[in-house]
Amino acid sequence: MSEADSLLLAPLPLAQALIRCASITPADAGAQDVLAEVLSELGFRVAPLRFGEVRNLYARIGETAPHFCFAGHTDVVPPGSGWRFDPFGAEVAGEILYGRGACDMKGAIASFVAAAAAHLAAGEGRGSISLLITGDEEGAALDGTVKVLDWMEQKGEIPDFCLVGEPTNPARLGEVVKIGRRGSLNAAITVHGIQGHVAYPERADNPVHRLVAALAALTSVPLDAGSAWFAPSGLEVTSIDVGNPASNVIPATARAALNIRFNDLHRGADLASWLRRAMARYAEQSEVVVTISGEAFLTQPGPEVKKLAAAIEAASGIAPRLDTGGGTSDARFIARYCPVAEFGLVGASMHQVDEHVPVSELAALTRIYRSVLGAFVG
Repeated sequence: MSEADSLLLAPLPLAQALIRCASITPADAGAQDVLAEVLSELGFRVAPLRFGEVRNLYARIGETAPHFCFAGHTDVVPPGSGWRFDPFGAEVAGEILYGRGACDMKGAIASFVAAAAAHLAAGEGRGSISLLITGDEEGAALDGTVKVLDWMEQKGEIPDFCLVGEPTNPARLGEVVKIGRRGSLNAAITVHGIQGHVAYPERADNPVHRLVAALAALTSVPLDAGSAWFAPSGLEVTSIDVGNPASNVIPATARAALNIRFNDLHRGADLASWLRRAMARYAEQSEVVVTISGEAFLTQPGPEVKKLAAAIEAASGIAPRLDTGGGTSDARFIARYCPVAEFGLVGASMHQVDEHVPVSELAALTRIYRSVLGAFVG
């Protein structure tokens, strides 16, 4: 039996093989080669896709509709210090698998591949199954899923439904399906004034006073009261910097940074215009540089979402709650092309020291993913 053959038997060996690749974003460290070999053994057509320094992978088996796609990422965040186990050793202790990426989200990738292997072996499938795997989710997300989707559209590979394997569950496997995410806007604000002596403020223009007044106004009124599927949008000031080494000098410049996590009542461009208008009221000499990393999106809980939830409940015994909370994910890009939802492992240890997943949970997720495949392409 080849190494690739052994990786098809259960999710654990593949999860270990992936974790042992130190794929700290944007490095790949061989993770996608491991995955490509296993998928090729299963009969998938594998297309390695490199954009810039990022390695991505698209694989598909079948040519007809319905087309179900699983999306995920092999890149991970840096491990940090203080681990009890080698973060890239993939050690199993007490029936728990430890390693960076165990739950976010190499474990989910392994579970899906194992589920696909079982589904294909049963010979009951119809339509097509594909995987969109990026190495640029934890990083800038510029050369990953967004560019693979462009390539997929050009090749006529856009699926009918996509499931992202992010760790969506707070405590128990089966609790939560995410059907949307808030948008995210970062703003870097610079207010210019006139430097001067603190004893003669009439000869200066203090930018700190203007900046603080503007920030107070921005945070004093809620952006909204929430919408049908989303909590209220939130604006958080993340930094105020002057860098003034002298206690008797009014500075010439003051800077701040803020983030807005916004729901589906807003567009990023509209919020950027609102910020600039608000700042201009308090400081004519101000600059607001905005970066929008994603717009809010919602997959309406129609037939596809109901089918997904029913498949999860059938395999887990838990009726999942539909949710839109948390940070951003690559689903924000996929939503531009097709309906998308997210479901994966329990995320309690993601990005933490000693990230881990119980081996039994990998097996349980495999059963759930097989149920999902049966519902969509069975």
